[in-house]
Amino acid sequence: MIPAAFDYVRVDSIDGATAALTEHGDDAKLLAGGMSLLPLMKLRLAVPTVLVDVGRLDDLRYVRDGGDHLAIGALSRHRDLETDALLAAECGVVRAVAAEVGDNQVRHRGTIGGSVAHGDPASDLPAVLLALDAEFVIHGPGGRRTVPATDFFIGFLETALAPDELLVEIRVPKTGANGFAYEKFNRRAQDWAIVGSVALRTAGGTKVALVNMGATPLRARAVEAALVEGATPADAAALAAQDTEASSDPNAGAEYREHLARVLTRRALEAIS
Repeated sequence: MIPAAFDYVRVDSIDGATAALTEHGDDAKLLAGGMSLLPLMKLRLAVPTVLVDVGRLDDLRYVRDGGDHLAIGALSRHRDLETDALLAAECGVVRAVAAEVGDNQVRHRGTIGGSVAHGDPASDLPAVLLALDAEFVIHGPGGRRTVPATDFFIGFLETALAPDELLVEIRVPKTGANGFAYEKFNRRAQDWAIVGSVALRTAGGTKVALVNMGATPLRARAVEAALVEGATPADAAALAAQDTEASSDPNAGAEYREHLARVLTRRALEAIS
């Protein structure tokens, strides 16, 4: 299908982007890689009257050492992340999962900020960032604020971003090159995950997050608590579907998704044991 008519505005600064968003309000959408927004526009599920193109803001494309964390610019493309040496050494899970996103076209154009801001629970990286207890730096007319991942994802395609705000940076802890596993089940390699599970060893214990098991990416808190109490990976993984809200659609029913969550979580936990 063809998107509805819209005006196009290209900005050359962060402040220019927030100014354009403030001017046009809810009628405006940010455009970076367009890998999430444009398909919705073609289906008329999103009908913005103004697109604000931030794709040329190269100062938001970086991976930097922040001391106790890594700072990732929101316009860093998935391909940038999967080939970044600093991520490989200090937070290997982000690098590895970025390589699992979509296909080559998506990874070369799509950005981590776009994926996060879109708020799709079937996306790979939001669940990983939730497991990492990442922080998101948001820029708006009133300045900058930092929102933890646990408070950022509010509902289906809904985040803590206000209409006049822009996600500018993602901060992740240094977890090392190893100690993680990501298990994803999908029909084809480039498809959205029917279900995914990421398990990650951190200084605070083993963290587990789920893809496409609710309206937002979810932490498998029952699994994490069971591991603290000494449960085996298999016994802990049996709790993976607890407190989730799996949906039914043509790809899978809710019961099947719950089964997948348990199986994939067990595989991920066994891989890092």
